[in-house]
Amino acid sequence: MIAAPEPELTAEDVIGRAVRLRPVLLERQPETERLTHYPKDTHDDFLRAGFYRMLQPRRYGGYEFGLPVFYRVITEIARGCPSTGWALSLTAAHVLQVAGFFEERAQDEIFGADGDFRAASTVAPVGVARPDGDGHVVLDGTWPYSSGAPYSTHYLGQTLAAGDPPGPVLLFVAPRSEFTVLDDWHGVLGLRGSGSHSVHMENARIPAYFTREASLADLPVEGGSVGSKLHGNPMYAHRAPSFYHGELAAVMTGIGYAAADEYARVLSGRPLLLEPDRTRADLHDYQRHLGEALGLIRTAEAALQHTAADWMETCRRGVAGEAPFTMAEDNRLALMFLNAGRLAWDALQNILFRTAGSRHARDGERMQRYFRDAATYWTHVGPSMAEPLYRRVGCDRLGLPSDHIPLIP
Repeated sequence: MIAAPEPELTAEDVIGRAVRLRPVLLERQPETERLTHYPKDTHDDFLRAGFYRMLQPRRYGGYEFGLPVFYRVITEIARGCPSTGWALSLTAAHVLQVAGFFEERAQDEIFGADGDFRAASTVAPVGVARPDGDGHVVLDGTWPYSSGAPYSTHYLGQTLAAGDPPGPVLLFVAPRSEFTVLDDWHGVLGLRGSGSHSVHMENARIPAYFTREASLADLPVEGGSVGSKLHGNPMYAHRAPSFYHGELAAVMTGIGYAAADEYARVLSGRPLLLEPDRTRADLHDYQRHLGEALGLIRTAEAALQHTAADWMETCRRGVAGEAPFTMAEDNRLALMFLNAGRLAWDALQNILFRTAGSRHARDGERMQRYFRDAATYWTHVGPSMAEPLYRRVGCDRLGLPSDHIPLIP
């Protein structure tokens, strides 16, 4: 057992820390974009706050707070800086797969003596893995879009076993000593500070037990998992696609709130042309715009939190033998999370950005940044799964097979 840095830390404590960090993150937004990742001061803030350990098993120095708390913290951090919220989520979250599906020996080594663990990842299998005949696997490849890579201690990736044709998908964990983070996260429209660099491996050598013949799209959860038994927590026997959609929805909800905060600020500071002693905040139309947007954003957060609790309960039922965590359940939860993200996008695009005025679409304006970040979310592979998810959920309800419908284009 590794003791957590603050054994008595509560969910209320960690959420409160995220709320209090928002003003600091707001001021660091330009620096975060310039660096292409959040600055070291922010990383140190996160270490002290315990954010990287929210989902980590207590056995390895974590807090096991669960999804509703994790998503709430990510929403608050993204409200301060969307790029930072995105990067935090996509490094602090992959502990779920490591703790859930790798054998105890591997987990002991991966979490080490102090439990310091952060792992970037990407959705597609890349490169090849070949055994070296000495109980190790050698990895070669370049994994793009690895959000949060600059501060990752490990990499959770997918690759193919070498062969002709290539073998099955392998899930693997590689320590930082075995990969290089490339300086190639430049020129993108939004999320410029998310640290979504490529990770490169050349003759990287890891123990064979740091691999699993499994895909993130279809993790083996029937009857529980290695992690749910080792840690006594059902959330370590989960399906990953729905969880990932929840991460993105938490960030989008945070961006929605950030845009509403900025909208309220600019309304109060914008004098009317013909009545300079009044501001746009005094006009009924703008009051209505803000209220309508907040209604959508708060509904998105309610859907996010409700679905997070539903996800936890689905894990519990699966481990208890009451109802399996099927792919159909995963489809249902993923679509609910995706719709939560869409509600926040609708509030930002159709109301807040559109009516804020063109001066707030300029470079350096926060409203422009929020629009760019949210628009970039819609280019991500997650939202591109909407159409196949619609079909899958429809087929599941009709009793028709749906697993032949590919999620990833």
